[in-house]
Amino acid sequence: MSQDQLTHREVAASLGLETEPFTKSRVMNFPRTVLAGHGVLTELGRVCARLGYGGSAALITGPRTRGIAGDRAGEVLKLQGFGPQLVLGEEATLEESQRLTEEIRSKHCGFVVGVGGGSKIDLAKVVAANLHVPFVSVPTAASHDGISSPRASLRGSREAFSVEAAVPDAIVADTSILMGAPYRSLAAGCADVISNLTAVLDWRLASRVKNEEFSSTGAALAEYAANEILEHAATIRKGTEESVWLAIRPIIMSGIAMSIAGTSRPSSGSEHLFAHALERIAPGRALHGEMVGVGTIMMAYLHGIDWKRLRDALQAMGAPVTAEELSVNRSDIVAALVNAHSLRPERYTILGDRGLAPEAAEKLAVTTGVA
Repeated sequence: MSQDQLTHREVAASLGLETEPFTKSRVMNFPRTVLAGHGVLTELGRVCARLGYGGSAALITGPRTRGIAGDRAGEVLKLQGFGPQLVLGEEATLEESQRLTEEIRSKHCGFVVGVGGGSKIDLAKVVAANLHVPFVSVPTAASHDGISSPRASLRGSREAFSVEAAVPDAIVADTSILMGAPYRSLAAGCADVISNLTAVLDWRLASRVKNEEFSSTGAALAEYAANEILEHAATIRKGTEESVWLAIRPIIMSGIAMSIAGTSRPSSGSEHLFAHALERIAPGRALHGEMVGVGTIMMAYLHGIDWKRLRDALQAMGAPVTAEELSVNRSDIVAALVNAHSLRPERYTILGDRGLAPEAAEKLAVTTGVA
């Protein structure tokens, strides 16, 4: 065979330049349609039709959210010919997700629509993943970025844990409905997005120290979402639909950042570990996003960034910034800081492999005014 008949790899090998073939791959699933604004629930049926869905819809909602938007969503789907099968879900547990999966499997539905707050959306996306059918997210509260993320939080026999779930094909976020949710949930959702700033810093640190794979695109989108909330913090307040409009887009973007990255890293770092540890120590005292927001203040201090700006933004929106506002005490905060690193030892953060000493944790809580 002459030189000009050699393949590129054969020539490279003859010159001692042979390399392993590039084999990296990643599947990135994104919402195909995002509809946000006043009264957009009426578009739900047409959205599903444009996506090419067939068969009946399994409409997962809760006893309370059924009256808020579940029944209306069912009527809209029925008008489009999808014959919705209403299924009421309870608490987002592993057992409940399995029960709903089997119930909906028996109904032979073509797709799943989740209508509700965080727990019902989580149940719906897990069921859709189990059945390998499309999923549409219709939130009634904007308490965290689970509206659009590829992960769900389920409660086991002892504690909550995160699982992979379906990415929504579509998100229909009706701001007139979201406005009716307690404002506290919106402030918590905004706090959850602001935490992206410390989560990304943790991720960059892990990339440098542990050689963890890093997605600059996922990180950039997560940071953009957080800065959007910070920029509008002074105008996000109770009782205005505009506040919901300003907040819902960054909340959705935060979830999409995780899909791009293929990990929850862009939106979950040391501040989330702190929040999960605090939930174990003092369960039911505060919302997830509220605890994350307080954790973000302290982790920002450890990272050496402007933690006072983050604290002031949280205060401006009415989110908690102290232990008292979380209905916990100083010892709870300190214990959560000390134990946070152990919850996910494979996830390297500013807390390091060994975590904080009790004295350092108490100093951190006092210095930032958290406790």
